[in-house]
Amino acid sequence: MSTIKLKLFKPLLFLLSVFSSILTTNAGEIVNLKCEHLINPIGIDNPNPRLSWMMEDSRKGAVQLAYRIIVGTDSLQLKSKMNVQWDTEKVNSGNSLIIYKGRALAPFTKYFWRVEVLDKDNKLVLSKISSFETGMMGAENWKGTWISDRSDINTRPAPYFRRVFEPAKQIKSARAYIVASGLYELYLNGEKVGNHRLDPMYTRFDRRNLYVTYDVTKNLQQGKNAVGVILGNGWYNHQAMAVWNFDKAPWRARPAFCLDLRITYTDGTTETVTSGSDWKTSFGPIISNNIYTAEHYDARLVQKGWNKADFDDSKWRGINLRATPSKNIVSQTMHPIRNVEEIKVKSIRKFDDTTYLYDLGRNIAGVSKIKVSGPKGTIIKLKHAERLHTNGRADLSNIDVYYRPKDNTDPFQTDIFILNGDGEEEFMPLFNYKGFQYVEVTASNPIKLEEKNLMAYFMHSDVPATGKISSSNPLIDKIWWATNNSYLSNLFGFPTDCPQREKNGWTGDGHFAIETGLYNFDAVTVYEKWLGDHRDEQQPNGVLPDIIPTGGWGYGTANGTDWTSTIAIIPWNIYMFYGDTKALADNYKNIKQYVNYVNNISKDGLTTFGRGDWVPVKSTSNLEYTSSIYFYVDADILAKTAKLFNNQNDYLVYSALAKKIKKAINAKYFNAETVSYGSGVQTELSMALQWNIVDEQYRSKLAENLAKRVAADGMHIDVGVLGAKAVLNALSDNGQAETAYKLAAQDTYPGWGWWIVNGATTLHENWDMQATRDISDNHMMFGEIGGWFFKGIGGIKIDEKQPGFKNILLQPNFVESLEHFTASHESPYGTILSSWNRNKNSVRYDVKIPANSTASLDIPALSGKKIYLNGKVVSNKQELPAGSYSFDIK
Repeated sequence: MSTIKLKLFKPLLFLLSVFSSILTTNAGEIVNLKCEHLINPIGIDNPNPRLSWMMEDSRKGAVQLAYRIIVGTDSLQLKSKMNVQWDTEKVNSGNSLIIYKGRALAPFTKYFWRVEVLDKDNKLVLSKISSFETGMMGAENWKGTWISDRSDINTRPAPYFRRVFEPAKQIKSARAYIVASGLYELYLNGEKVGNHRLDPMYTRFDRRNLYVTYDVTKNLQQGKNAVGVILGNGWYNHQAMAVWNFDKAPWRARPAFCLDLRITYTDGTTETVTSGSDWKTSFGPIISNNIYTAEHYDARLVQKGWNKADFDDSKWRGINLRATPSKNIVSQTMHPIRNVEEIKVKSIRKFDDTTYLYDLGRNIAGVSKIKVSGPKGTIIKLKHAERLHTNGRADLSNIDVYYRPKDNTDPFQTDIFILNGDGEEEFMPLFNYKGFQYVEVTASNPIKLEEKNLMAYFMHSDVPATGKISSSNPLIDKIWWATNNSYLSNLFGFPTDCPQREKNGWTGDGHFAIETGLYNFDAVTVYEKWLGDHRDEQQPNGVLPDIIPTGGWGYGTANGTDWTSTIAIIPWNIYMFYGDTKALADNYKNIKQYVNYVNNISKDGLTTFGRGDWVPVKSTSNLEYTSSIYFYVDADILAKTAKLFNNQNDYLVYSALAKKIKKAINAKYFNAETVSYGSGVQTELSMALQWNIVDEQYRSKLAENLAKRVAADGMHIDVGVLGAKAVLNALSDNGQAETAYKLAAQDTYPGWGWWIVNGATTLHENWDMQATRDISDNHMMFGEIGGWFFKGIGGIKIDEKQPGFKNILLQPNFVESLEHFTASHESPYGTILSSWNRNKNSVRYDVKIPANSTASLDIPALSGKKIYLNGKVVSNKQELPAGSYSFDIK
């Protein structure tokens, strides 16, 4: 057969197999199709987006033998494979995350795609058709001009903008593309567009700006339309004073925005309504707003219908044309911030006719919404607090310590609402969020309030949940729940330290909690955005600040490896959890610059560049030792990444550097006779185990010594943030799971459980609840425990050789103090389940391995017990294909 005929024959055979398999297959489904880790996204800028899917097939040994991706611009034609944009043809591979390599994607275009998969029986399974839509695909495609009002940076009232337009023809579809320096709310014909909060996400505004895309087809009408925009200060125009110097940020200016509203008509033509000189502006009821303090709203200044077409704007002023803050305007391709959960008030306390105290019963990040009636001009103050004074009033003293007010006009975490006197009025801030459990409402005139008058909203980046645990110990479940509350309270387009006192992207807090975040939530889009912030902030010499983004603060001498290792640790963890190399590729040069900088300032492989074991219980650890370990971690990640990308020269250089650092650490800090590190405190011993500093021959003994040290410390933790990241893993990974569990489940001081039994619903910043500093009640820096539950008890671990849970390491620990434990994680291949239940003298262990993945099982040996599978004795170590299994250990 000729080559030409063979080329024609192969696709024909594939099509015939498609047809026949549709009629015969009863296999699973292809589900969860995503582009750039999002379902049916719009506004994609990546010219080579990532396409991924999941195989849902409960049969044992379910696997993907081959795939075929077809992309086109017409969903009907896609079914018949006509006018295809990209056709991979059949690829013999189990990969389910593929980079688009078809024809160049055009801006403002909707693409449809589907996947064909050959299952384990060589039968073809078809996905439903999914889509993604490109956005600007480059700053040159913007048509609008950046505009602002004519006020300066010290003007308190928020600017309102409007414009009326009339579509020329019948509308088929419409998209709004908007970018702002600061924050915005977008309206069309009197209605808010979308349900996002605090858009766009915070970036280094003079180096990168994010635009958001909305489908506004249903918001438009034939005839006259009105588009309205309100701008908030956000982090762009920081008017409040604080120690972080954001009021002196080099980008600081009056907020501005640029808008393109692109309308496609039924005849195929397009028209773009843009921001420009034909817009008008005015002030409104938002008389002050600050991301750091609160928002002030004077309802007497409301201009009803300001964002509708028939509004009389003759008294509104002209706008000011502005230069773009940066030329790097890119799509905000990530899960947005939303009012995710509505929190009802648990109780209300009335002090008098003008003072009430609301208790939510839990600590959250977000806003409150009040409905209240009162005389015109009545000033309502809503003070948001985590704690109460002994007299029951709101106490801000633990969270306002860095606030440096010029005067008393902008109190910390206190919204101000001035009534217009027109019946029941409602207020919820637009450009602010707080961290709080209590809302103290005070009024300048008597008012009547009940529980129903106030509602709170838990705000955060709306990332899907991917992990769940449950156990026989309610304390463990509460710690896990509180950890997730803190994690979400500190996820606002980037991970923060706390939602009240600072709202800063502390790098250390970010990487200490990375595994907790990724075991429990699909947060990759947030982390990829934050890594972009890292690249924006990195100095030419490789130095990173320890808060990112920053207005300039944080480039000091202590922002060392234990904090700014985010640049290496977070991309590596994304690769581990998703099998996705993009974050490593995007940041490879930056990791290299950073490691080179640390190497240049280090002597003989050791460095003192770091902050150390922040907020320890009592014992301190050697700074050079802990900082050098993170230096090793970074160099090791860089070496492994170089190998992954076939960069042989870098691999040789940085693997040699990693070996040098490890050798230097062991030479100076390891005592072979006692098998100990440094002064032998928990942090020093556990970090050597966690980060693979100790030689294999000493690992077991070092873990024993760590367990003995914990016992000597009264079976309580004695660590700061570095030790909290390491200690539980160091124990449970090395034969000391019982000690690890006892630490995790301690309900006396110090420990996670101590917070919980004392009423905490989030993690705290200090082990000592009576401490006088570092006393935020909603912090994430001790949050590794939320990931450890999956690893240390459930035993769901990553196989570095087959990342993204392509192969799962299952190493459960049946700790004696628990009767049952269940952990599940939604991996890129589907749900992983690891669940065990103790029944008298036996243990039942249930496992679920998703289709197209495998597992290496290692059940801990129990004295005198045998392991049964389907009634037959089996080894405690098994290589398992996809499927569900039940083991009996008896």
